[in-house]
Amino acid sequence: MTAPPIGVTGATGHIGGLVARHLDAAGRPQRLLVRSPGSPRLRDPASVTGVRRVDYAEHDLSVVALRGVSVLLMVSGHESATRAADHATFIDAAADAGVKHVVYTSFAAAAPDATFTLARDHYATEEHLKASGMAWTFLRDTFYLDLMAELVGPDGVIRGPARDGRCAFVARADVARVAAAVLMAPDAHAGATYDLTGPQGLSLSDVARVISDVDGRDVTFHDETVEEAYASRAPYEAPPWQVAAWVSTYTAIASGVMAEPSDAVERLTGVPPTDLETFLRAR
Repeated sequence: MTAPPIGVTGATGHIGGLVARHLDAAGRPQRLLVRSPGSPRLRDPASVTGVRRVDYAEHDLSVVALRGVSVLLMVSGHESATRAADHATFIDAAADAGVKHVVYTSFAAAAPDATFTLARDHYATEEHLKASGMAWTFLRDTFYLDLMAELVGPDGVIRGPARDGRCAFVARADVARVAAAVLMAPDAHAGATYDLTGPQGLSLSDVARVISDVDGRDVTFHDETVEEAYASRAPYEAPPWQVAAWVSTYTAIASGVMAEPSDAVERLTGVPPTDLETFLRAR
């Protein structure tokens, strides 16, 4: 009897795309669940049994796409003012479609009062999953190592109210390796929450130094006040929720809540997590 396909959302993105490659290498049947089935970014591994369109905000569409899927990777949706509600709609669709187990990419220290404002959406999603009747596994990653170089402004300065706080930044590739491992043995991880981190806690001064060393340019960190951070981002004319998310990225680092590395990546995959210097040199 053929095993039901593993459902993979976000297959045109970073995490979902990497997970799809891991599952293909392992020969595990999978169904890719995407917003744009015609996207040129959509890879079509040999293990794919189908591609279906989903939209987290559209219950009925998602139910049709999810029927026949037993284990599902739910990559958190794009940042928006309605993300928590959209997540809840999709979770309800998964339950109605007969999905048995959801592996969700959450965020470190998810809580209703989390300093990083978007982590509050992740907490709400976790709680909705717990109440859904489906088995669940939460992958709580820290901020992505992959994005550190993008924090550097055109003047070579990283700006934000992070003080000397540290974060054990994690590589997307490491998160994807863990997700694939969990999806291929879901019963062993039912009800588990894993904190996914890099190998060490780094301050943004540390990040600036490593980027300087690797890229051969002068990069520094300027510790803004919270008031300065809001003012410096005002010209982007982004909605208030988004500006709060940008600023709280740095205040969450300042809080130290993501400073301590965990052993989860190596324990679950057998491979140590990537450090910043190694990542930057491999670009």
